[in-house]
Amino acid sequence: MVGYLYCALAMVTVGSTVVASKVIAAGLPPFTATALRFMVALPVFLVLCWLLRTRWPRIGRRDAALLLLQAGAGSVGYTVLLISGMSLTSAATAGVLVGTLPIVTAAFAVLGLGERPTMRLLGAIALAAIGVMVASGVRWPVAVEGGAGQLLGMALVLAAVACESFFILLNKRLRAPIAALPLSTLMCALGLLLAGGASLAIERPWQVSVSAPALQAVLYYALVPTVLGFVLWYAGAARISGAQAALFTALSPVSATLLASIILHEAITPSQLAGMACVLAAVASLAWKRTPYGRVEPL
Repeated sequence: MVGYLYCALAMVTVGSTVVASKVIAAGLPPFTATALRFMVALPVFLVLCWLLRTRWPRIGRRDAALLLLQAGAGSVGYTVLLISGMSLTSAATAGVLVGTLPIVTAAFAVLGLGERPTMRLLGAIALAAIGVMVASGVRWPVAVEGGAGQLLGMALVLAAVACESFFILLNKRLRAPIAALPLSTLMCALGLLLAGGASLAIERPWQVSVSAPALQAVLYYALVPTVLGFVLWYAGAARISGAQAALFTALSPVSATLLASIILHEAITPSQLAGMACVLAAVASLAWKRTPYGRVEPL
């Protein structure tokens, strides 16, 4: 039960990144906000490494290149695209889109790793796609409530999900597996390097006027979802099976949608609830299997 609680709380913090990104988007440019996030989180991870006496692995050139790609996609790409998308779409809709992460990752595994697609995977992808269309207000012929801006915002959030899926799959390509804490520390350091460079080159942060709510949201993003979420997730995952831990990813869109209503006072529409139900059903269809006797149990 302790493992379940930790994983559930971790996914609640992940869902809250959507709300935090909405606040950040209104007061900070995306690369600058991303660099600030890692600037705050990195010292905390370094202290954790020192306290836990973490051993740093030897990293070859190939793995170093993969880690750099991971940082560019998962650490920087996800945060920048999510913040950019949140300036154009609602947090409730974005929460549903972020919930498609397990489905998108499974689809990328088929396309990128050559895994054989199953009928259940194809059905889950179709169901998740229906959920996204319903939640975003797509009507036929193809039109989106909110116009081109809403469509662009959705595309940016889905691109963020694709970056996170790319991050997950790249980790499977590493020749020498890296433990969670040093990997997170490396992602923070590389993310700070990449996002900081882009911020200095593109956004000129010294000319940016930082709003207090945006700065508070960045601090929250760095300390709660990034650091505390990491500690909670791995503490919980160590107590339960991988399949059981994977089920808790379904709490992320629920958390994002509810927090959007509570904190941002966004109205949750019936179409968003229906879309979230489709996405959750799609994730559940991948996480459970039926035994020969008809009994359903975790994978």
